[in-house]
Amino acid sequence: MSLTPPAKPAPADPAQPQSPRPPRYLRQYELIDRVKSYDPSADEALLNRAYVYAMRMHGAQLRASGDPYFAHPIEVAGILTEYRMDTAAICTALLHDVIEDTAATRADVAEIFGDEIAELVEGVTKLSKLELTAEHARQAENLRKFILAISKDVRVLIVKLADRLHNMRTLHFLKPEKRERIARETLDIYARLARTIGMHKITSELEELAFEHLNPVARDAVVRRLETLRTSQGPAVSLVSREVSQALAEAGVGARVYGREKTPYSIWRKLQRKSVGFSQLSDIYAFRVIVESEDDCYRTLGVIHRVWSMVPERFKDYISTPKRNNYRSLHTTVVGPRGMRIELQIRTEEMERVAEQGVAAHWRYKDKSYGFDAEAAEQAGGIDPLVSLGNLVQVLNNSGDPEELVEHAKLEMFLDNTFVFTPKGQLINLPKGAMPLDFAYAVHTDVGDTAVGVKINGELKPLRTPLQNGDVVEVIRGPKRVTPPDWRSLTITGRARSAIRRHIRASEREEFIRLGRAGVEQAFARAGKSLAEVSLRPALERFAAANEEDLYEAAGRARVPPEQILEALFPGLRADEKAAASARRRIEDGKAAAKLFVRGGGLTPGVSLHFAACCSPVPGDRIVGIVQPDEGLAVHVIDCPRLAEYEDREELWRDLHWTPEAENATISRARLVATIRDAPGVLGQVCTLIGEAGGNIVNLRMHHRQADFFDADFDVDVKDARHLTHIAAALRACPAVEEVDRGGG
Repeated sequence: MSLTPPAKPAPADPAQPQSPRPPRYLRQYELIDRVKSYDPSADEALLNRAYVYAMRMHGAQLRASGDPYFAHPIEVAGILTEYRMDTAAICTALLHDVIEDTAATRADVAEIFGDEIAELVEGVTKLSKLELTAEHARQAENLRKFILAISKDVRVLIVKLADRLHNMRTLHFLKPEKRERIARETLDIYARLARTIGMHKITSELEELAFEHLNPVARDAVVRRLETLRTSQGPAVSLVSREVSQALAEAGVGARVYGREKTPYSIWRKLQRKSVGFSQLSDIYAFRVIVESEDDCYRTLGVIHRVWSMVPERFKDYISTPKRNNYRSLHTTVVGPRGMRIELQIRTEEMERVAEQGVAAHWRYKDKSYGFDAEAAEQAGGIDPLVSLGNLVQVLNNSGDPEELVEHAKLEMFLDNTFVFTPKGQLINLPKGAMPLDFAYAVHTDVGDTAVGVKINGELKPLRTPLQNGDVVEVIRGPKRVTPPDWRSLTITGRARSAIRRHIRASEREEFIRLGRAGVEQAFARAGKSLAEVSLRPALERFAAANEEDLYEAAGRARVPPEQILEALFPGLRADEKAAASARRRIEDGKAAAKLFVRGGGLTPGVSLHFAACCSPVPGDRIVGIVQPDEGLAVHVIDCPRLAEYEDREELWRDLHWTPEAENATISRARLVATIRDAPGVLGQVCTLIGEAGGNIVNLRMHHRQADFFDADFDVDVKDARHLTHIAAALRACPAVEEVDRGGG
């Protein structure tokens, strides 16, 4: 490996007049020769037509650099020849801007070049027609179109990556603010998409070019340290290559060994991720050992481990379990010659090609035609290129607002792997740090939506348990689809989070409809009217609701008060009927309240129903509801001091009582505040009393500690208010407990 960086041209003297720089781009015959070198059957006439058509349509258009615009599509086509892409992809590269930037139409392209090329060109074109809106919205629209386009043909993505690469190579001609936006988008989306389909070579260059524009100071610092390191470690790198080659030759293994230097951006990321100094990084240089066969990979590993000591927990087998982007290799770190820690990557020539070119490595000549060879990709241990992008399509289908789409898609493109198994032995590839719900949604959306628990290696485990390589994971499913909102914190993959969010949105709408209908029925009943006897059409028209469900949802979200719906349907209401419709009633025995499902019924805590932390209602308490706009129903005990804030907002009050299901078959959480004597063993006695009384302590906090006493808050799961009273009484009977009161959050 040459460790000497290429010499940079001397900077031009701005005081001296500069002669015009002649544009340099591939000539027609040069492009044809490149394509014919790997695809002798390429349609030369078609390539010639595309080349000439691009030049003619772009005509006198110029780029920001001053070069003719047609030089850009020609150079994009040249990049694709490095990846040995087929004729249709090369023609698409040449034509990818003609629909957007010239008078040409899709019909024109289809007539001259055929439907396949026209569809590819249109797919790439759609990705560029973006309105300059807010940053996240613009990125999201870009990503949305991208995912839809590449779900049809991965060549759209490959052409677009080459297009972005050439634009990044010439980014310095643009204004600084535009450079920064494009560089950020490149790093956040395009480089990650390139990594998703395994195109490491393009990924690295995109990252480096973006890094240069986004953080030039940091990049220069890393580059200077690398230059110093080359001087001191250059001879050692050559020594390692020779000694590894010699050890393998003596064992009868033919191999090509070379060292490589990590890119400045990858070093910068590691410095950030590991919070270590430059001098502490042990893998600035890595060595690739290229052998003939898969068997030779494992033989090489054995030879290296016999000669040099392996560093524990630094071995990874990506041959038996490839990464999601088809990357295959053996990774190991050993204490090598002169005590140096060296990282080695052992792979075949085919694995090397796939590692650098990703899915593009599987375009080849077969059966008298040239194109993607799915059979060869599968034999090489890879998968269909669209499979690795399938999760992004799932994210697209489930995501709502633009920020959510961008966030979830970025999550989905992190590629540090954890390999786990289903009980039937199917391998599931997840990002590092994934949890059981990520696994459940990776298996199937229905599995995730109905998951209630998990077994890991045969043992029941919490859903927050991080999965480890080799775990056997079994999802325990329930009969109903129940997705608590806090489940989003138990996932890291974009697919799982977007699916949970989709399910919550659907459940939320259903529950607000139910909540709104109950509020309207309550208002009607108070006014002596029946909802079943009238048509809602006048109210739908007045409040611009498309249907009854939309109207009830608006009422449930407190956007339309139920009393106004009543007035819209009965314009001639008497004053006493109007007053009755909005009057709130203090609940004495629960019978005066309209029946509304609370806890264990049709409303889900955390979605449209919230139990106020200030008083923590439990079954048996007399309760009332306060509608919070767009948040749902907050349930308070009837004597909660916070209710005074709503004395003048009678339209927000809802009369409630507990359903039998809530009183008989649920567990509720309440808080007890106890003042306890400070003595050895006292806290243990109090906890024991709570347990003996059937309560489950879920949280404990001590405060106001003094010389003789301290206060403690106990959050306890109880059956109902009577159960809570029983526990409080047991504590008051303890000599060490001075006082026990019910507390809020």
